[in-house]
Amino acid sequence: MKRLIAALLICGAMTAPAFAALKAGDKAPSFTTQASLGGQVFTYSLADELKKGPVVLYFYPAAFTKGCTIEAHLFADAVDKYKALGATVIGVSADNIDTLNKFSVSECRSKFPVAADQDQSIMKSYDSVLLYKTGYADRVSYVIAPNGSIIYEYSSMDPDKHVSNTLQALEQWVAKQKK
Repeated sequence: MKRLIAALLICGAMTAPAFAALKAGDKAPSFTTQASLGGQVFTYSLADELKKGPVVLYFYPAAFTKGCTIEAHLFADAVDKYKALGATVIGVSADNIDTLNKFSVSECRSKFPVAADQDQSIMKSYDSVLLYKTGYADRVSYVIAPNGSIIYEYSSMDPDKHVSNTLQALEQWVAKQKK
């Protein structure tokens, strides 16, 4: 009976929706970390990127896993749409930079950077640590305005809607800026 209850609790935790603590209107925590774009390591600064326009920051559990590969492909396919809206994209996971060098080329198709957060300081500041497997990031996407405020947040372990939802949020934000 104890095993049944434990199994039900684990299954419930794995199928429950993720909830990010940071919501629209909150200030996005600033960070600087190592990232890779096209297999080249560089220092990524959120503050510097926000000077260029909005940033789509997405957290994902682990490079080269099925869902994370699907999500990376979707973001890579949409990079031109983000650029047309004046935005940049950055993915963050607890993977080491050597793994991300490979992931940035093969799965991100050298279209956007992925950042290493091995100590989970970025994930923790965005409340994006996976509840049932704390060594990994939760699948959470944020859209951050140039002033550093969060415009939109979306949490789901299903990778399919992160791109469409963040693009829609950006389109709405851009439309409001034009008024």
